[in-house]
This record gives sequence, C-alpha cells and structure tokens, in this order.
Amino acid sequence: MITELGHFTLILAFMVSIVQAVVPLIGAHKRLPGWMAVAEPAATTQFVLVAASFAALTYAFVVSDFSVQLVYANSHSEKPMLYKISGVWGNHEGSLLLWVFILALFGAMAAWFGDNLPPTLRARVLGVQASVGAAFYAFILFTSNPFLRLEVVPMNGQDLNPLLQDPGLAFHPPFLYLGYVGLSICFSFAVAALIEGRVDAAWGRWVRPWTLISWVFLTIGIALGSWWAYYELGWGGFWFWDPVENASFMPWLFAAALLHSAIVVEKRESLKSWTILLAIMAFSFSLIGTFIVRSGVLTSVHAFATDPERGVFILGILVFFTGGALTLFAGRASVMEAKGVFGVVSRESALVANNILLAVASLVVFVGTMWPLVAEMAFARKLSVGPPFFNMAFTPFMVLLGLLLPVGAMLSWKRGRADKVLRQLAPALILSLALAGLVWSMQTGRTMLGPVGVFLGAWLVSGSIIDLISKTGRNRDLSRLFRLPRAEWGKAVAHGGLGITMLGIAGLMAWEEERVLVAQIDEPFTVGQFDFVLKGVETVQGPNYVSDTAEVAVLRGGQEIVRVFPEKRNYPVQQMPTTEAAIDYRFLRDIYVVIGDAQNDGGYVMRIYIKPLANWIWAGCILMSLGGLLSLSDRRYRVAAGARKAAPIKGVPAE
Repeated sequence: MITELGHFTLILAFMVSIVQAVVPLIGAHKRLPGWMAVAEPAATTQFVLVAASFAALTYAFVVSDFSVQLVYANSHSEKPMLYKISGVWGNHEGSLLLWVFILALFGAMAAWFGDNLPPTLRARVLGVQASVGAAFYAFILFTSNPFLRLEVVPMNGQDLNPLLQDPGLAFHPPFLYLGYVGLSICFSFAVAALIEGRVDAAWGRWVRPWTLISWVFLTIGIALGSWWAYYELGWGGFWFWDPVENASFMPWLFAAALLHSAIVVEKRESLKSWTILLAIMAFSFSLIGTFIVRSGVLTSVHAFATDPERGVFILGILVFFTGGALTLFAGRASVMEAKGVFGVVSRESALVANNILLAVASLVVFVGTMWPLVAEMAFARKLSVGPPFFNMAFTPFMVLLGLLLPVGAMLSWKRGRADKVLRQLAPALILSLALAGLVWSMQTGRTMLGPVGVFLGAWLVSGSIIDLISKTGRNRDLSRLFRLPRAEWGKAVAHGGLGITMLGIAGLMAWEEERVLVAQIDEPFTVGQFDFVLKGVETVQGPNYVSDTAEVAVLRGGQEIVRVFPEKRNYPVQQMPTTEAAIDYRFLRDIYVVIGDAQNDGGYVMRIYIKPLANWIWAGCILMSLGGLLSLSDRRYRVAAGARKAAPIKGVPAE
C-alpha cells in the first residue's frame, strides 16, 4: 500500500509541476497577480508530494519489501541499515527520484526565501524550475518507474553492488546531486531574467547565493567520490578522468566561473551576457552528465544504465532546455548591455581572465571525454582518451589560474595598479620561490611537477593571507580582520584551499613510490624508507561478506611504527570480490597497503604505495567548501541587503 501511495504522490507531483510551469508564466506575462501567486504554494505542494514519494521508496528498502522490483534488484535482508538506505539512490530509478526530490527542494526554497524578488521574476523563476521538473517526472514515470511490483515475491534480494557498500559512497551521491541539481535554480534565474528583460546588480546578488550553495555541495560530492576511489578501489589513485568523473567536474568548473562572474554583475553591472551564458552552461553540463551516466554512450564503471531509449529521452530534455535557453539568450542580447566600464588592469579584467580559463578548461575536458564517441561515429575508429591527455591539456590552465588568483583578488575595481599589487605580494612571491627551490634541490627525480606544485600552493596560500592583511590598513590594525565581511574571509579560505589541493596533487604525482611483489609470511621487504613484514592472513566473517584479512607490520629504522590490516572481501550473494586497502594516514604521507590473491608457494600478492601529501588533496577541498559556506553566511546574502525591487505591478501589493 505504501508503495502505491509513493507512486500516486509522484504522479500528483508531476501534475502539480505542470500547473506550476504554465500558470505563473502566463500570469507574469499578462500581469495577473492571482495567476502569479499560484507559484509559491505549487512549489511547496510539489516538494511535499515528491518527498512523500521518496520516503515511500526509502521505507520499501528499509523493511526489505522484495515485492518491489527495485528493492529486489538492489538490496538484501542481511545488508547493514546504512546500505539499505543508500540502496535507494544506488541505482538508475532511485537516483532519478532523488534527482527530482532535490529539484523540487530547490524550487520550494526559492519560493520560501524569495520574498525579496519582484513578483514577476519570482513567478518566472518558479515556472522555469517546474518545467525542468515536469520533464524529469515524465522521464521517471514513463521509462524508469521505481515502484514496479513483482508478480512472484522472492525470498531475498540480489544485494547492492558491493563497491557501493561503503560510507563514503553512501553520502557521495546526495551531495553530488545537491550540487548538480542545485545549478537548475541558477538556470531558472537566468532564463527568467532573459524573459523579464532585466539583468542588473540586484539579479547578480540574488543568483550568487544559489550558485554558492550548489558549488559547495558539488565540491563536497566530488571530494567524497575521489576519497572513496582512493581508499576503496585498491588502485591507489584519486582521479582517473573517467567520463562520469568528468561529468561532475565540468559543471563544477562552470559553477566556479559563474560564481566569480556574478560578483562583477553585482558590483559593477558588467559581464551580464557572460554571466547569463555561464548559468545556462553550468546546468547544461549537469544535464550532459546525466546523459552520460544513463545513456550508455560512453563506457564507465560509474554508469547507472545502458538503455539507448532512455538516453534518447534525456537527450531530448537536454536539447530542449539548452537549445531553448541559448535561443532566448541570442534573442535577448539587447537587454544585457553592460553599464560598468573598466580598465585592462582591474579586478573585472582579472575575473574575466579567470572565467575564460575555467570555461576553456571545462571545454577541454568535454572534448577529451566525448572524443572517443566522435571518433567512433565519424571515423569508425576505436580510440581511448586517458589521463595522459587530460593531464597535459588541462594542467596548463590550472597553472595559469593559480598564478592569476592572488593578483586578481587584490586589484581594485574599475582601474587597478599592477605594480602596487605586486609590491604587496612580493613576500609571498619570495617565499614561494624559495620553497620551490628548496624542493628542487632536495628531490632526486628532477621533475618540475613537485617544485611547480609547491610554488603554486605556497603562492595561493600566502597570497590569500596577504590579501587579508592588506585589509587592516597602513597601521596594521588586526582588529579590522574581525570586522571584515565574511565573504572576504570566504574568498581567502577558498583560494588557500585550492592552493593546498594543488600542492597535494603535485606532491602525490611527483614523489609517489610503488612496489608490487609476492610477500611471504614473516619475510621483510623494503619500499622507500620503510620495511614491511606480512605477519599472517586470516579469514573473518563480516555482516554480509567473508574477508581474508592480512596483518602487516610497518617498520622504519628497525622500529615498528604501525600495523595495518588490508582485506580482500567476497560478497557471496553477488559472488563479487572487493579490495579494502589499509592506509596509515599521516600529515606528510600515507602508507597504502593492498593484499591480493594467495599464491601456490604460500605467499600473497601485495601492492605497496608511499603517497606524499595525499591527505592535502581532501584537506584543500574541505577548506574550499568552508570558504564557500563562509561567503554564504555573509550578511548581504542572508538578508539580501540593498537588493532593488521592481516597481509594484498594478494589483500586486509592494513588499
């Protein structure tokens, strides 16, 4: 019964979304207050209905209702409760339901917190948001219904993919979707502004908090997925440039560009066209990611589905919304005339350069991701584009971005002085060059990757600190730091976090040590500065798996420093093995140990990595997210101070 109620509320949410997509837009066009007023209660109603539908599916997973086809295919009665719940979105149909749930949530939040918006703009934003929702409700109901029943109820389920039975991956999709789908509200603001014919400083202030929320969640989601790949898959990497990884990274780059571009609209009423285009492209690349994951056009270990019919449906949604928005963008170019004038050397110019670098970097990733498909269709050739291409093509843009950020952040608006900023940043430059030179002299491989990463990391972190100190005035009154807007602190923390992540990636790639061998019990072997001894392997029974767990002693200078316990698990329901790496996390390095198959001579295959600065990658991501949250908590965005409203519409009371 609860399952049928979930299906019914999903149908009702679809119907409400159609009403919300049509009535307020007509009302805004004809200036009908009553019709526009439908948008807010409709958005709330839609959210409540889809939340009830999502709760019904979750209940079916929690109680192991194997009469529901989706539960049977992705759960098991012996599975831990966390993974029963995460099984809701660990599949194509359930993840789509999470998609529309978050879409409705953002629409409802725009209704709840949009009192400062002009009535016509609010109605159009909620109408566009609902139209996106209606398209995805139709996709779920007609091609991917999560509430289908089985005629014969099985005794137990087929279990969730063992690779997904992990805390990191349990939380990864919700955060990723909050970022992916959150960009839909930025898209709705962009399209509504084009229809309204109004893009100004107030619009930039309205759209920026939504971009910040989405970017922060997307940052956390990508970091969680990267961390999961690092410790769970056993190959020792954090990023493989897989098509689905790229599908989340491209919107993140566009969202970062949109975030900076909206600042210029808010402060100077410039870059209007650029900002609107970035808002459209950011969500469009989210839709491209959805298409890649669910169409099967590209091979990926992360893909949810390989059904071409579903892929065509999503492609139709992508073409309709992206094509429609770009057509509207072309037709409304005249309403986006820039008012602010700025010099070549100014913060505006630095932000333009920043956005170009981010956008081009994203397009480079897009070309590399889609090129195998293009080559197969156009030239009948099977090609593989892997990490070497992306590392070579993408890295220069990030190096240039890292060099530019501290300078651009300190330039004045409208007209700046580069010589003044460079004098202020001289200590940061000297420190960064000194650290890079020290690393170059100490390392043995003589690769430039390590010193360049150290320079960029030190440059960004020290540049952010100097940027904050410059706000204390000539007398260096440090008490001023506590009176700075939180957005200033957020900018410094986020830029510093990017520097730490860059340093971590460069250090890991430049100085990693690896050894693969057959280890015998109690026979020591050496990797780098450490000695390892395999003490034994025993079979351990887990909640829903059987594990071969090794005990490995790690020594340095003859002294034992830690014991680690790598595992090789087998999940009997799906007859699938997984690798559980044992990692000794330290500030400057990780020791990463993987146990493999037993050999005829009594030994075991082992893979050992020494990974310098690995944790700095995710520490930087945490700082970037924290910086975004600090900016989001700025008073200007909490109360929308100074946001200009449109003149009251006849019959609509002023707010």
